[in-house]
Amino acid sequence: MSKVLIIGAGGVGSVVVHKCAQVPEGFSEIHLASRTKSKCDAIASSVKERTGVEVSTSQVDADDVAQVVALLREVKPDLLLNVALPYQDLPLMDACLEAGVNYLDTANYEPPDEAKFEYKWQWAYQERFKEAGLMALLGSGFDPGVTNVYCAHAQKHHFDEIHELDIIDCNAGDHGQAFATNFNPEINIREITQRGRYWERGEWVETDPLAWSMDYEFPEGIGHKKCYLMYHEELESLVMHLKGLKRARFWMTFGEQYLTHLRVLEGIGMTSIKPVNYNGQMIQPLQFLKAVLPEPGSLGPLTQGRTCIGCVMKGTKDGQEKKLYVYNICSHEAAYEEVGSQAISYTTGVPAMIGAMMMLTGKWSGTGVFHMEQMDPDPFMDALNRHGLPWTEVEL
Repeated sequence: MSKVLIIGAGGVGSVVVHKCAQVPEGFSEIHLASRTKSKCDAIASSVKERTGVEVSTSQVDADDVAQVVALLREVKPDLLLNVALPYQDLPLMDACLEAGVNYLDTANYEPPDEAKFEYKWQWAYQERFKEAGLMALLGSGFDPGVTNVYCAHAQKHHFDEIHELDIIDCNAGDHGQAFATNFNPEINIREITQRGRYWERGEWVETDPLAWSMDYEFPEGIGHKKCYLMYHEELESLVMHLKGLKRARFWMTFGEQYLTHLRVLEGIGMTSIKPVNYNGQMIQPLQFLKAVLPEPGSLGPLTQGRTCIGCVMKGTKDGQEKKLYVYNICSHEAAYEEVGSQAISYTTGVPAMIGAMMMLTGKWSGTGVFHMEQMDPDPFMDALNRHGLPWTEVEL
């Protein structure tokens, strides 16, 4: 029996709390905190109605280390589960070190004033967590997260060496809005408008944003979609931990309407994070754009269709070439019926809960900073099947 403090009350945070409440044998107490306590209370009310489980709530500024430390000392959790903004990873890791609490997140740190995300800032915490006897698990979402575990599963059970990896993320859902993002608009747009980057024979190769595309036929009736090459954070750790890797790429699907809106917004400067003076006040255009776009949480009842996220891997086993596809398909409607959120939040929130459960039950343990593929994939893969994200593997 273990106590968890969840920080962040957005779409993913809501899924995490609902899913933790479904596993009372793994989570003895659930405490939810965010900057806006009313959001926490609304989630707690939904959880109580759906599961009968009581969730306690607090207000906290995740940027304020002293506030978070005080909350950690009051709640005394066994684990801090961070589903706040990526900007807040480092202060939350600092607070965990000061209070002596294990840490988990779903996305790597990103500085607020620079559209750049990489693991170097969090890797710098390795020795401090090790010396404190604490564990930090990074990127326990879907991508990063489940995709890393798919690779570890394939490396353990199917390949002697994995030479090529393509992570392919398809959202075949439709919310009916002219332009909206399925998770935090600020983070989403910063990610998409960055330069692409992939791993090729020992070095990183850069491309212009969304300059490369490919057509892919997705399984189980989803069908033909156009995918665009992007940089995604899990590549940074996977190239270190997959044996024999020669090429690693990340692809995501986008509809033409979405891309047209994005090009226009980018062309007129609305996606910029460089502050501008408006009526004597300095504001970021992207933060203003976020304020006028639909809240991702409001898309739950509107979204229909399915997601398909998976890994296509080529390599060798016993001297023979082999190609394997491991993937999950998730229904937006089914996710909304179960926890009141669309599938984008669901596919991130469920793995966050499972990663926390792996740590709290001791199935995954260690001191220092870890990535998902460094852990035994078997208990996590089993839990995916039991908690709403069943996977399929096929040899191609």
